[in-house]
Amino acid sequence: MIAAKENFSTLTPEEYFTWEEQQLEKHELINGQVYAMSGGSVNHSRIAVRFTTLIDTHLDGSNCITGNSDLRINIVGTNNYTYPDASVTCDDRDKTTTQYITYPCLIVEILSKSTEAYDRGGKFRMYRNNPALQDYLLVSSTSIEMDLYHKNEAGDWLIINYKAGDTIKLKSINLNFPIEQVYRSLTLEPENEG
Repeated sequence: MIAAKENFSTLTPEEYFTWEEQQLEKHELINGQVYAMSGGSVNHSRIAVRFTTLIDTHLDGSNCITGNSDLRINIVGTNNYTYPDASVTCDDRDKTTTQYITYPCLIVEILSKSTEAYDRGGKFRMYRNNPALQDYLLVSSTSIEMDLYHKNEAGDWLIINYKAGDTIKLKSINLNFPIEQVYRSLTLEPENEG
């Protein structure tokens, strides 16, 4: 999804929740500033649906919650809230909140040209401070490629690059699948400049 900053005064989380309930589109809250989230490409949407379906089916019957792009994540220890494309929490603390989760073990972002640098940089810097997060998966919507940021047992983040023919391994939810499963029947081409 594409984010655009709105020109408002700084909002508290409570003001943000109240204000956003009256909006037609979603907004992230970062350091008190509101950012509108606009839609992505057809491939972006199809890939996101496939991920949430794949994950939710895999976790059926577990105590985990699978979220799509409508589920906010509170950045642990802050008043910041984001909308990733998909997420999973298996943490009981997230069963006590109704407007967001705080302790995801998996976050998936579908990349677009306008958000890729932020997803790889600033957003990951916020997410990786969460002790519950184990897997942060960045998914291309223009080619068969995924980058998995995985936190190992020592607490170090490793980057695993996947391409056509590879099997994705999400240890956070014990799920392995061929990369092509997500890209089936899609026409992949670079995003237009304009």
